[in-house]
Amino acid sequence: MESLSEFFQKITANREPSNLYTPIDYTMSQGGKRLRPRLVLMSTELFGGNTELAMYPAAAFEMLHNFTLIHDDIMDNAPIRRGKPTVYQQWNSNIAILSGDALAAIALQIMLNTPTRPEIALELSKLLAQTSVEVCEGQQKDLDFETADAVNIDEYLQMIHLKTAVMLAGCLKAGAIISDTSRHNQETIYRLGVHIGLAFQLKDDLLDVYGDPSSFGKKIGGDIRENKKTYLYLRALEEATPTLRTELLHYFSSTQFDDTEKFNAVKNIYEKLSIREKTAAAIDEYARLAYEDLEQLQEVSENKIPDFKNLIVELSQRNK
Repeated sequence: MESLSEFFQKITANREPSNLYTPIDYTMSQGGKRLRPRLVLMSTELFGGNTELAMYPAAAFEMLHNFTLIHDDIMDNAPIRRGKPTVYQQWNSNIAILSGDALAAIALQIMLNTPTRPEIALELSKLLAQTSVEVCEGQQKDLDFETADAVNIDEYLQMIHLKTAVMLAGCLKAGAIISDTSRHNQETIYRLGVHIGLAFQLKDDLLDVYGDPSSFGKKIGGDIRENKKTYLYLRALEEATPTLRTELLHYFSSTQFDDTEKFNAVKNIYEKLSIREKTAAAIDEYARLAYEDLEQLQEVSENKIPDFKNLIVELSQRNK
């Protein structure tokens, strides 16, 4: 079976204009975690499907994911991605926007061209389109939160459900669809994906404050510096005494504070309120729900169940 890298190279090889396709090749050749294609293939194996056919949805979801990264980097003014200049920095914003648009369209083309029964290819394509729209909804909610006076935890969880979790859930459901398993299994594995996606994002929030800089892969405290309304911040607002709440709002009212002073002050508030432990408990609860989902699957390859148990542990207890 050809590798994903070979699959991607075929898509961009000798295509014009080069200023559209070279940035795509630049992005797709950088690797990254490749978590999303891995989920498609794991799900396909769990349900006894054809992993060669699964390369199509695996590639499509990885391209969709990278489309979101190219556009996110423009919105976030991010100069570096995976240790290299971001696409808009390497070229310019206009080229990055077009290359991202093309990536999303190519992802749908790949899904439609999956060499399986037409109704399965269509269902996969509908799933990809639905995921695309929901990820955009999540990103817009995240942008709206930046200027919102108040955001509650339920609103935050809905935002990360859309922005992060539905992509992981879609990848798992794609493996179920390509395997032509039951509707029950398709919906259950999708729900499992939502739960691990929520755990994954809450762990990301936690690592931004309590992670090891040498393994986390980015500078610790970025969310606090940028006044991002993460789960930790919102949980602290919910739990705080009036005095601590006033102090927390004070530090999140500006970006003009000394970075180290602000980080230490906010972290100290979190520690007074046991926010680290409460966030870890929320992560554990989503992991528990994912285990429950796993137990509800029917007619699966039992020898693949341990892989999913390990996946739940990996995503909920990761340190990077």
